[in-house]
Amino acid sequence: MSRPTVRPPRAPLNRERILRAAIELADEDGIEALTMRRLGRRLGVEAMSLYNHVTDKDDIIDGMVELITAEFEVPTGTADWRATIRSSTISAHQVFRRHPWASSVIESRARTGPNRLRLLEATIGVLAGAGFPMPVVIRTLMALDSHTYGFALQEQAWPFPVEAAPERAAAFAADLPADYPNMAAMVAFVATTQPGAILEFEFGLDLLLDGLERLLPQE
Repeated sequence: MSRPTVRPPRAPLNRERILRAAIELADEDGIEALTMRRLGRRLGVEAMSLYNHVTDKDDIIDGMVELITAEFEVPTGTADWRATIRSSTISAHQVFRRHPWASSVIESRARTGPNRLRLLEATIGVLAGAGFPMPVVIRTLMALDSHTYGFALQEQAWPFPVEAAPERAAAFAADLPADYPNMAAMVAFVATTQPGAILEFEFGLDLLLDGLERLLPQE
């Protein structure tokens, strides 16, 4: 007689396990795919069991945002404010590459969790500590967010992978009317250039930081 299969004990359900599973689901299929039923199925439980650990779907999304913002690099009060802000901003962009749904969701939440507050507090501290007046600090935060979140949304909206840009540019050039010489020159360049040299997050970031540096009060 064959022995019955012994299944390993299932990990106990808790809030963090629910939130991690929700992030995995959103990473795979988008935030629209996140439902209590699908989340329960992924965890191997009935959807109603989730409510012993979370209030509702909004509570889950707030918790997901809190875990995602914990992945951002928090700037430290070093002497080189530019390198610190640059590194922190690049890390945010990398987070959005890992979690494509997160950029629009984070900006839409009314609640600001402790991790995002810590990030904002540290960023303000670095900029103010470098000598920037508060009006410039506020505008800088807005400009950095606009570039970071906006760039992520633009990447996600592309109808084809960025790696296919040269091939698509070559096809576009073949159909371009002759009375668009400037477009033709640009498309020809794209068709023969590495995609990473065109859609480059750090190029726009450095433009912002160059402009910001000129606003630093002279001692």
